[in-house]
Formats: sequence, C-alpha cells, structure tokens
Amino acid sequence: MRRNPHFFKLPILFVLAMVLISSSCQRREMSKSTGWTYNDPQTGGFEVSSYQQQETGPGLVFIEGGTFVMGRTQDDVMFDWNSIPRRVTVSSFYMDETEVRNLDYLEYLYWLNRVFVEADGSPHQVYLNALPDTLVWRDPLAYNEPFVENYLRHPAYRDYPVVGVSWVQASDYAAWRTDRVNEMLLVREGILEWNQDQISQENFFTTEAYLAGQYDGLVRENMRNLDPTSEGERRVRQEDGILLPRYRLPTEAEWEFAALGLIGNTIDERIVERRQYPWNGHNVRSAERKTRGTFMANVQRGRGDMMGVAGNLNDGGEITVPVFSYWPNDYGLYNMAGNVNEWVKDVYRPLSHEAVAEFRPFRGNVYQSIKDEDGVFLDRDPETGRMQRRLDEPGETRRNYRRADNINYRDGDPMSRLFQVEGDPLLAGEDVELMDEEQMYQFGENSLINDQSRVYKGGSWKDRIYWINPGTRRYLDENEATSDIGFRCAMDRVGSPVGF
Repeated sequence: MRRNPHFFKLPILFVLAMVLISSSCQRREMSKSTGWTYNDPQTGGFEVSSYQQQETGPGLVFIEGGTFVMGRTQDDVMFDWNSIPRRVTVSSFYMDETEVRNLDYLEYLYWLNRVFVEADGSPHQVYLNALPDTLVWRDPLAYNEPFVENYLRHPAYRDYPVVGVSWVQASDYAAWRTDRVNEMLLVREGILEWNQDQISQENFFTTEAYLAGQYDGLVRENMRNLDPTSEGERRVRQEDGILLPRYRLPTEAEWEFAALGLIGNTIDERIVERRQYPWNGHNVRSAERKTRGTFMANVQRGRGDMMGVAGNLNDGGEITVPVFSYWPNDYGLYNMAGNVNEWVKDVYRPLSHEAVAEFRPFRGNVYQSIKDEDGVFLDRDPETGRMQRRLDEPGETRRNYRRADNINYRDGDPMSRLFQVEGDPLLAGEDVELMDEEQMYQFGENSLINDQSRVYKGGSWKDRIYWINPGTRRYLDENEATSDIGFRCAMDRVGSPVGF
C-alpha cells in the first residue's frame, strides 16, 4: 500500500483545532441528583477530585482485614483468663513494617529541640517530656551502664528498636509523624515550600492548624478555587484526598490480626491451621533445610540464656536486635514476635474480649466534639438537628452512646458495679458518680488496673517463649516505660478494603 506523501504535511493549526473540538465535545462529570456539572464555575464550582485510592504512607505495609478468632491459642499457663477466644472482624489498615527505631525517634527529638526552644536557649519542656527514659536499663544487681549511656544515641544502635518510651510518648510521636508526612505531601504536590523557619511555638505546621487556616507557611501555589464568589485560589482541603489519615498506635485486635498473618495460611475462605506464632508450626526454630534449628525470634530460651553459647549464638542478640532481623511474616512485618513488646491503643480490662464489639473491637474511646475550620467545637442542636458552635468542654449525650468517656463502659462504670441496693438511683437509669470506696477497680488496694492501664503484646528479648504468642496480653500504666517495650504505628485504610 502506497502512503500518501502529503499525510505528514497537514497544517499544525488544523490538528490543534481538531483536538480542541474533540475535547470540547467531552461532557463534564454531572451530578446524578441535581444534574449540575462538577468542577464548573458556571454551575457554582462544586469541586470533585480525581481521587483514586489511598496512598501508602512512609514505612507502612498494607494489611488486608477480615475475620479471625482473637485470643488464646495455647494453654493459659499463667491462669489469667484474660484472653478468651472470640471471633471478630478487623478492617483493612496499614502498619509499620518494623518497630520504630532509635534513629526514627532521634529525628523526632531533633525536630522538637529545634522548634521548641526557651527564650534563654534551654530545652523546652515539650522536648524534655519526649525524652526516653534511658535509666530503664539499670538493674540493682546487673552492670547495664553501657546501655544507659549508648543505646539511644550511639550509631551502633541506630537500627535497634527504641525503648524506654511510655504509651503517652509513643502516641505523641505518632501525632508528630502525621504532621511531618502531611507537610511533606504538600511540598511534593507543589503547594508549600520547605519552611526552615519553624522555630517558634506559634509557627509550625500541624495538619489541624493547616486545615483550619491557622498556619501561614511558605505557599508556593495554592489550589485553584472554582467557586465564582471566592478568590481564585484556596488551601488544600480534606476532600482533595492529598492528606493522609493520622498515624496512631494499632488497636489490640489489629495488632494481633497482623501478627498472626493468616493471609498466608488461607485457602479460599478456609484457614488451614490456626497459628500459634506469626509462622506455621508449633516450634520457635526454623524447619527449613538451610536454616534448620535457627531461632525465628529474639526471645529468652531459658533461665540465664539470653543469647546462646559463644560460637553458635541461638538468636544473635544479647538484648534487642536490629528491626529487620529474622524473617517477616506473611504480611511482610518484622519482629511481630520477640525483640520488644509493643504498645497498643487499648485500655486493659481482663474481660475485654467478652464485651467489645464484633466489628473493629477496641476499648478506650473518649469521644470529643468535632471542630470547624476555626478550631471551635461543634455539637448538634437536639431541637433543630443542626451543627452549632459551642465554647464549653466537648462531649454530650447522644442516642448511640450515653457518655463521652467510654473507657469504663460495661466494666467498671456505675452501671456495671458488683452490688446495687434497693432505692439506688442507678436502677432508675440515673448516671451518678460513685464514691471512691464503691469503685470496682480500687487501684493500689485490690487491683493494679485503672483507666490508665494500657495493653502491650508480642514478647521481648527477655521474655520466655510463652509471651511471643500474639494472643497473650499484659498491661502497664500509660506513663511507665521499660527496657523491653517499644512500639510501631498504624494508619486507617479509607475506602475499599482491598483496593482497585
């Protein structure tokens, strides 16, 4: 076939005109409820983003959710009876591939020390409150001073999990990480410039401050505003899908689900074997030919045996080990058994498994009112049903929950106390505060449980094998820290639980 010699000599203007005609014939996306077109200033400028699905945040691994039996998978040799098996469903979410490292936490401390500075140049209390307790390594009858002095800051330990961090400190780190990641995303999208002048307590980026219009920053180019009644540009909004959800501590159910990694042990909807550890089998040593006999986790083998015999160390770690040691589970998560225990979000109750919801179980809700763009709390008017501003403390009575603080719900609150007498106002449905002597959990007298007791899981370098089972659970006050508890962060998955 002979090619037309004039085919490639068409005028460029003619080609461009054809493209413009073709594009003008394309219809804008239209509302199915009103018929008005989206992203069109002529019809009001209601904007709809081209959002597809959630971006995976730095350091995170996607965990596809589902149903599983949460709780004990071995004999309860401690006779705690606090991990009764129960089937629940966990939504898809994201979790850190590894525990948070010393290097990660030092980056956090550096930022705090640079931004929060007293007038005389001394460290601010915010920085001091974030410092890990390095004295957790001390033991009255052991020489551990090298770890006190070196473990957090020496480069030899930079990839080791941070310890000496309380639950409160871990939660603060997660909040800081959220803001730094979202700031990075805005810089990447060309919205903001890197702002190196964030050295005052009043002028640093937080996600809430930015969304509320309270952070000026260094704007490179704002979003185009299609609202014909407004200026030609606007800030990024949550509806744009650029900013990520909060980093946070995982719930106990999420942590246990991720640790078991049953996605690699399932055929269709049938779980082949309910795992006792994050790997198949009932042994802590590898059964593979090339690695047979090698420990699968950093754990204490027996009394006084923290690392094995010289020349053939059984787990290669006298204390903790680098976060990428050993094999990941089927979700790609490292050290979900051993190395360090990990904080989870839940408040501890011995019978939580009997009381929590079947979908996304969690104990620890303290509800607060939402805020508007100016940071003012909003509540719903019970008469009109409309959201209105309020200036007092958040929390109100609603249909789906009776109180804002639900930590004690059905276990320790006035309605669940052991004894009620005739004429008690609680029997009439009145919510009253109990006297100290009537409280179910008398902390320091007959119980170590209170509303500040938080769950930690996973076993550590100085725990026996029993504790690396994901179903085991222990608790500690949220302000306490030890040399064998670290943490990793999680993030909600929004939209489809499996992606597209």
